[in-house]
Amino acid sequence: MNERLGVIVGISGASGAAIGARIVSRLAAHPNCDVHLVVSPAAERTLAEEVGRDALARLNGLVFRHHAHSDIGASIASGSYPVAGMIVAPCSIRTLSAIAWGQLTDLLVRAADVQLKERRRLVLLVRESPLHLGHLRSMTQVAEIGAIIAPPVPAFYLKPQSLTEVIDQMACRAINLLDLPGVRAPAQAWPGQP
Repeated sequence: MNERLGVIVGISGASGAAIGARIVSRLAAHPNCDVHLVVSPAAERTLAEEVGRDALARLNGLVFRHHAHSDIGASIASGSYPVAGMIVAPCSIRTLSAIAWGQLTDLLVRAADVQLKERRRLVLLVRESPLHLGHLRSMTQVAEIGAIIAPPVPAFYLKPQSLTEVIDQMACRAINLLDLPGVRAPAQAWPGQP
């Protein structure tokens, strides 16, 4: 019998909320994963606008636990609470900068900071373009302290046929970056392969 893995998914207020939603649905469907969800207030609005008014309610029905963004005393704010890693998708520049510089004012940033201090994987799907020097310096800082920066860039060489395929490919890539034991998102077929 495999041990269940706690995985945190944070959704912040950048565009691309569908990627975070797809990550949640893929992880929640895995029999060994308990998904902890943290959604910023700006992300609640983005989810409603980009995914649908009932998107957050649907996600809440899938996860092990939805933690309030303001609950800095939640279980996942402690390094002694066992989780295997965290993905922030999408990750706004505001959230990235707060993680990079230790501005622990909310649960999403605190949970990310805990992953870094406990030497667990933290994957940030930074969603911004173009980037100025301040953004790049925050990215450098967060990479130097241990985060994996993975902008949600489509794999055009896979020749996706729909936006859904693009979103799914980026979600699978993020999940696989966590390198969770026994959890692997399906590999995408290369063009010309069955």
